[in-house]
Amino acid sequence: MMLSFFDQFMSPTYLGIPLIAVAMILPWILFPTPSGRWLNNRLLTLEGWFINRFTSQLLLPINIGGHKWATLFASLMVFLLAINMLGLLPYTFTPTTQLSLNMGLAVPLWLATVIIGMRNQPTHALGHLLPEGTPAALIPVLIIIETISLFIRPLALGVRLTANLTAGHLLIQLIATAAFVLLPLMPVVAISTAAILFLLTLLEVAVAMIQAYVFVLLLSLYLQENV
Repeated sequence: MMLSFFDQFMSPTYLGIPLIAVAMILPWILFPTPSGRWLNNRLLTLEGWFINRFTSQLLLPINIGGHKWATLFASLMVFLLAINMLGLLPYTFTPTTQLSLNMGLAVPLWLATVIIGMRNQPTHALGHLLPEGTPAALIPVLIIIETISLFIRPLALGVRLTANLTAGHLLIQLIATAAFVLLPLMPVVAISTAAILFLLTLLEVAVAMIQAYVFVLLLSLYLQENV
């Protein structure tokens, strides 16, 4: 029984070929393509408004040099949001529950922000490792601590996204199983459990949206420190 709960996080395969690439490409197919008309339809207008608002809010505290990342951040946000939302549908697979995928997104982007800081302003980037006014006796210890915290950032990015989505999916499956088992024995309790399941599903939709936003927001904060 416990093994079956975790089967939903296994990458689906067909004839021994992992289908995680299909799950990652599918969201892009579902997005509407821009038309050559003077006026867009309601869906394209809503999509453009959302991307513009999100990008403007995300890049507001970043100087002009960091605005080159606008397309990357907007694409990453739409990609994570689509994957997280599609993963809530029945009989679907959520690639962002895999730590390998999340770390594959977090580590290169975090490393890019660090490299930009070291290249453009190395003194300021290294200054984050030692706060101003630190006593001489604490300098070696603080440098080690700040260095460790710097390298933990990508791990925290990947683990946060993985843990939140995995916990939500597991909780939904546990409550759904409990409601199914209790239905013939205690119908009133089963209906109450199903109501809780509905509220939890709404909460999980909000979590899927928030976690996609938090992932990109933290990357923008890391970029803000280095540009």
